[in-house]
Amino acid sequence: MVVACAGCGGHGPSQPAAARRSAGGGLHGLVPEPLPRKPEFVLEDTAGRPFDFDRATRGKLTYLYFGYTHCPDACPLTMGELSLALRRQSPSIRRRVEVVFVSVDPRRDTRQVLRSWLAHFGRGFVGLRGSLARVRAAERAAGIPLAPAPHAKGTNYAVAHSSFVLPFSPDGMAHVVYTQGFTTGDYAHDMPLLLRYSH
Repeated sequence: MVVACAGCGGHGPSQPAAARRSAGGGLHGLVPEPLPRKPEFVLEDTAGRPFDFDRATRGKLTYLYFGYTHCPDACPLTMGELSLALRRQSPSIRRRVEVVFVSVDPRRDTRQVLRSWLAHFGRGFVGLRGSLARVRAAERAAGIPLAPAPHAKGTNYAVAHSSFVLPFSPDGMAHVVYTQGFTTGDYAHDMPLLLRYSH
C-alpha cells in the first residue's frame, strides 16, 4: 500500500496511489491494494504498561493513527471525528471498537500529556508511545512510510507524519483506509460494516 505523509500546519496529503474509492460493500473509505494486515508491535501505553497491539485489539475494529498532540490540525480533527462517529453508534458497536493513537513525537508527548490530550476525545482512546526507533518500527510494520525526523529546537516545532487512518476489522485486515477529507458521517457509516469482517 502506498500512503502519503504530510506535515501538520497546512500541507494536505495526496491520495494513495494504490487505493481507489470503494466500489463494493457500500463502504465510504478508500480500498487499498493489497489490503493491509494488522501489524505486530509492542509500545507503552499511558499507564506505562506494555501494549501488544495485535493481541490487545484482537476481535475488535481498531482504528490506528500515527500523530502527535501538538499537531494544529489533522490530528485533533481526526480524533474528533472518530469520537463523534462512535457516539452515533449503539453501545453494542461501541464496545467492539478501539481507537489507538501512536505518538510520533515522544520527546514532548509524555504519558501524562498523551493521556490528557486523548481524554478530550474519548477516555477509552488508547495512547501509545516509545522511543523514536520503536515508533518508527511500528510505522514500518503498519506499512506507513517514514517522514523526515523533525529538526527540533526548543519545544515549538512541527512534525511530519502520515495522515492515514487504518481501520483493522476483526479479521485483522484493513478493508478501507481514510485520509483527511473524510467526515464523521463516513466513519459512522462504515463502522458497523467493517465489524462484519470477522474470522
